Amino acid sequence: MINSVNGPIHAGDLGFTLMHEHVMVCAGGLYRSYPDLLGQNREERAIAALKDAKAAGIDTFVDATTFDLGRDPELLRRVSAASGVHIVNVTGWWLDVPRFIRNVSPKQMAREFVRDIEEGFRGTDVKAGVLKCAADFEGVTPELEIMARAVARAHNETGVPIMVHSYPTGQVARRQIAIFKEEGVDLERVKIDHSNDTTDTEYLKWILDQGCFLGLDRYPGHLVSPHMRTVTMKALIDAGYAERLCPAHDCICLHILNERADGTLPEEHAMALRNPDGFLYMHRQVIPDLRRMGVGDDTIDTLFVDNPKRFFTGA
Repeated sequence: MINSVNGPIHAGDLGFTLMHEHVMVCAGGLYRSYPDLLGQNREERAIAALKDAKAAGIDTFVDATTFDLGRDPELLRRVSAASGVHIVNVTGWWLDVPRFIRNVSPKQMAREFVRDIEEGFRGTDVKAGVLKCAADFEGVTPELEIMARAVARAHNETGVPIMVHSYPTGQVARRQIAIFKEEGVDLERVKIDHSNDTTDTEYLKWILDQGCFLGLDRYPGHLVSPHMRTVTMKALIDAGYAERLCPAHDCICLHILNERADGTLPEEHAMALRNPDGFLYMHRQVIPDLRRMGVGDDTIDTLFVDNPKRFFTGA
């Protein structure tokens, strides 16, 4: 069973799954304190976007929004219930570690993450179903190493899988994977995300050969063209790695709207303007591109249905 925001679901009920998306990204506590920064009709906009996703055949997505990215469990619960899309939310930490907790121990943070999984996010009974840690162009800084080790220890205690924000241009996953090995993590329960920000298949195959899944979850992205992202995915499929690839968008539905000089707000934030298809980009652009390259429906089912089940269950 997997913790979704509306209670446990069976792995067999995941269906077509996007493994790295966001209903909302802002900052910890901001949605409750300054909600108008995200524009009007916030919840209705999110529900409408997920209803469209459900109508297109998307059954589940992993919401990768940690506390420091503005996680609001009750918002996720309402949006999931109203749209019919299962949402699995994360615990763990992204990149914004405030000075007040930079010196906590991995053991301390691991206890907090385990509570999020076993008891629920504080003040709610919404439970996390995935662990997340992160590092970016600066590499694994001391404070991010604390979070990575905390996530590893929470994984070892609960068996919940780990998704990892990484920076492939700097091959940062080499250090992240080394930390997981030191902590005794089962690498077959780890997914290294944003991996299609590079076309370096030698590096990507090295990650896969460690046992990890790859999150090919930046679409359309900006560091690599959308087409070359799909060409890289096809190369990995042809090399025999289809059973550990997880495509998604890293799409954000609700975001801070920056006021114009005349005092008005735009209808959409800049990221939505770069991806007008939103959560449907995979169906409208990527899957047709894969089919044109000769990828069959069985393999597409492997990417979006079978691999998420494998990631969550370890099967």
